[in-house]
Amino acid sequence: MRLKVFVKLLYIIVLPLMLASGCSTKSRIAAAEQRFEAGEYAAAADLYSRLYSRVSSSDRQLKARLAFQQAECLRLLNNNRAAATYQRAVRLNYADSTVYLKMAMAHHRNGNYGEALKNYRIYLQSDSASILAANGLMGSSMAAEIKARPTRYKAQRDRLMYKRNTSFYSPAFQGTDTDVLYFTSNLSDSKQKADPNRVTNRQNASLYSMKKDATGKWSKPENVFSTEFTTGNDIGACTFTSDGRSMYFTRAPQKADIKANVEILYSSRAGGEWTEPKPIQIFKDSTITVAHPAISSDGQTLYFVADAPGGEGGKDIWKGMLEGTELKFIENLGPSVNTPGDEMFPVMRGDSALYFSSNGLPGLGGLDLFRALKVGEDWAVTNMGVPFNSSFDDFGIVFEGTREAGYFTTNRGERRGYDAIYRFELPEMEIVVQGIITDDKNMPIPDALVRLVSNTGQNTKVRVRKDGSYKIRIDKDMECVMLATSRGFLNKSARLSSEGVEDSKIYTVNLSLPAVFRPVQLDNIFFEFAKWDLTPESETGLQELLAVFNDNPNTLIEISAHTDYIGNTTDNQILSQKRAQSVVDYLINAGVEKERLITTGYGEEKPFVVDIPTAAKYEFLEVDTVLTMDYILGLQPEEQVIANQINRRTEFRVVRMNFK
Repeated sequence: MRLKVFVKLLYIIVLPLMLASGCSTKSRIAAAEQRFEAGEYAAAADLYSRLYSRVSSSDRQLKARLAFQQAECLRLLNNNRAAATYQRAVRLNYADSTVYLKMAMAHHRNGNYGEALKNYRIYLQSDSASILAANGLMGSSMAAEIKARPTRYKAQRDRLMYKRNTSFYSPAFQGTDTDVLYFTSNLSDSKQKADPNRVTNRQNASLYSMKKDATGKWSKPENVFSTEFTTGNDIGACTFTSDGRSMYFTRAPQKADIKANVEILYSSRAGGEWTEPKPIQIFKDSTITVAHPAISSDGQTLYFVADAPGGEGGKDIWKGMLEGTELKFIENLGPSVNTPGDEMFPVMRGDSALYFSSNGLPGLGGLDLFRALKVGEDWAVTNMGVPFNSSFDDFGIVFEGTREAGYFTTNRGERRGYDAIYRFELPEMEIVVQGIITDDKNMPIPDALVRLVSNTGQNTKVRVRKDGSYKIRIDKDMECVMLATSRGFLNKSARLSSEGVEDSKIYTVNLSLPAVFRPVQLDNIFFEFAKWDLTPESETGLQELLAVFNDNPNTLIEISAHTDYIGNTTDNQILSQKRAQSVVDYLINAGVEKERLITTGYGEEKPFVVDIPTAAKYEFLEVDTVLTMDYILGLQPEEQVIANQINRRTEFRVVRMNFK
């Protein structure tokens, strides 16, 4: 009896608590969803995380949904933990296949391309028409190639616009004046004391400007607007007309009692100050978010970002014609630019070049920077590659006028997703031909001249330095002929091509000029053993000898061959004569006039005189030693073999320089 009473009392006490707990969970979920729908992702992510911990493991369906929603918040906040949180939802059998697309995008942004490819493919099985998944699959597949072939641009974080745990983004010059730079930042500032941003839970951002002095040094950043204007507002990207007198920028009110949507404002320059900003009337529907303005060079067309109906999905880039503070003839830029993903941060350069960021076009992950060129009524879009793009968010680019230099925004390497501004520049491409001019003994010729003539009209002549070195700059896509000359030496030519060169490059062309005043040994001409037949390995040396005749058309040259002392003296002389004749026959067949050739077989008559290079190569030999039979017989057996080999040689000698 007492047990029944106890159970009844327990039921009376616990049931209301259980009902209250259920109601509490539902209300907390509703609060989290309300924060999510309002775009307050930081607060919503925290609520979903707490709810996930409170819900029983037996309610897998609810836990899966909470995990997915938390992952969505983390993805929208550029948090690297989004992929792992989506995976948690998958393990709990989250019912909607969209989880695979979102998880693929999160892995894509983390640079985990293998997992991204796997999940894009899974999602495409359920939605084969998904442009977002198809582009993601393509981007993940081509990521390795993009990284392996970076552009020539160089980029690094700008230290003047960097502070730990602070975002800097969307730099913009004041029109054509590249000495005044604006950017958006949530720098700690006395003018920014309002409640934190409802999306990121960080301090609201404002516009700052810096000026460059006569020495090229930037001033400290100054807040552009007054305390009254910045309080309770999150200020975004700005753009200027060419004359720098008109500015358009984004404002997102952050006061809890204000329901105004994100809008674009206009201000003009008057007396060194900006006038009170006024809103630009774009859509009649005030619930449509508009942001990221970009003005054309003529100040007539305004490009902007909106989530308006009639687009390709997500956030699209639109444009319209300005009439005062009203925008008319509004149109979407179409599917060549916009995707079901997000296209944002447009920037115009000149009349036909549009730069923007997208997470829906094939790229490295997150937001990638793209360049779109106007072609008729359409746009030709190109991924800007590395170093502009990474697996993180890359956006908000600006150029220094016509120079291939400027700034862009990225959050690569920033663990908590803060944005940083990077400086970029395209280094001047330098293609150089350099080398050393030496004689046939590998000694530098300090008074040699090098002349280079190209098919594009370049005609450069330089005198080498004391060490025989030279350096000549050329352009890309050139065919060049080079000729090295010096008194007392034969000429030597070379050819090179810079066609197809896309980056700085150094060509090394070393030229060896044969001396006129002494015989020149031909090291790369070989004969069959005890015969006068040239071997196939001789082709390189014969071609080099032929080049000497072509580079020096007025010479009369003796071709001579030598043997060692081994064997009959008469036979050695005949063998050397025939070997010299074999070389001469080759040259005649190649087009050299036979009148310019003298053939001599010296046999063992003229033993080799040791020169500096030979002495350096063989330690047992001394300079100016004559390799006679008596000398060689006094050497060690292995040294005798080398000395006899040195005596067996083919040479040429200039007889006359003015044959013609």
